[in-house]
Amino acid sequence: MKNLKWCSNCVAMSTRPRITFDENNLCNACSWSKQKKNYNWNSNLIKLKSFIKKNIKKNSQFDCIVPVSGGKDGSFVFDRVKNKLKLNPLAVTVNPHLPHKLGKINLENFINSGAPVIEINPAYEAMRKLNYLGFEHIGFPYYGWLIAIHTAVLRIADNFGINLIFYGEDGEVEYGGTNETRKNIFYTEEYQKKIYLEKNYNFIIKKSKLKDSDRYFFSYPQKKISNIMLTHYSYYENWDPYKNYLIAKKNYGLQEGEANNLGTFTNFAQNDQLLYILHAYLMYLKFGFGRATQDASIEVRRGSMDRNQAINLVNLYDNQYPKELIPEYLDYYRINRKKFDGILDKFANKKLFIKKKSIWTPNFIVK
Repeated sequence: MKNLKWCSNCVAMSTRPRITFDENNLCNACSWSKQKKNYNWNSNLIKLKSFIKKNIKKNSQFDCIVPVSGGKDGSFVFDRVKNKLKLNPLAVTVNPHLPHKLGKINLENFINSGAPVIEINPAYEAMRKLNYLGFEHIGFPYYGWLIAIHTAVLRIADNFGINLIFYGEDGEVEYGGTNETRKNIFYTEEYQKKIYLEKNYNFIIKKSKLKDSDRYFFSYPQKKISNIMLTHYSYYENWDPYKNYLIAKKNYGLQEGEANNLGTFTNFAQNDQLLYILHAYLMYLKFGFGRATQDASIEVRRGSMDRNQAINLVNLYDNQYPKELIPEYLDYYRINRKKFDGILDKFANKKLFIKKKSIWTPNFIVK
């Protein structure tokens, strides 16, 4: 607690994994947002175009893959890859469990825009089991789906002979985390496992004891995939989630919610699945920051909000317990309320929270 602090510019918290602060208490995400104003994006584009020229097969049906969900970021990346880079992308989506009604509408609108889309539905019980194991053992309630948006996409790339995959933003660089990918536009399968799957991939897969056939979309191709390059589109122009939203709304029919999303003040992001709400709440219990902290920090960095406004919004929205969704979670995981609450209790940071009337309450003040 004595080392607890917040960024002097935004409201990023020192408990965020891998975040760093400079001598002025500026988090590395804010430092990067300032550097981006004078960043030479063209240098990265030159590297990318050099790879494309040497490695993309012009006689193949598709040049690259863009993972999408119908949301703002995947739609934006697809648009940029097609219209700015002049490539022929294949969109790939892994359908989540407990889909949000709005998410289904947005994916349908994206498909109706004319984009070629492959939808993957891994074996239902296999993904449900992996999601539950992630929830129970590492506090990650959609871990099976998270695995699949990496492994299943690689499977499709391998099967189609495609050797370039564009994901959205590098969250480590944009929101505070490791900077090890800053100077390299491509990253590896091992980096995926270490950062995005939080070093738990092998543990959860082994724990699941899935049959080989059920494990297919959750496992990496056995043969060497070094020829398949992974990159983030945020390496090639300034990443602005609100700009992404406007482009996705204009070109791909993206719809926003009628009310704010639970746990935050925004209504246009992370609308694909109900398990994300539980994920954001667990993030809050583990680290003391939730969905509102993330959204407010983004708005401060893009200059649309000052820090005092951000603090007020964090205090208003971050600690929203997803009470109305508990019955759906219990039914999906096939557990009772006692077991569910016990898992939440296990991951609640006892240095940051105390339990009052069955709800974890912060014993810190955002400042």
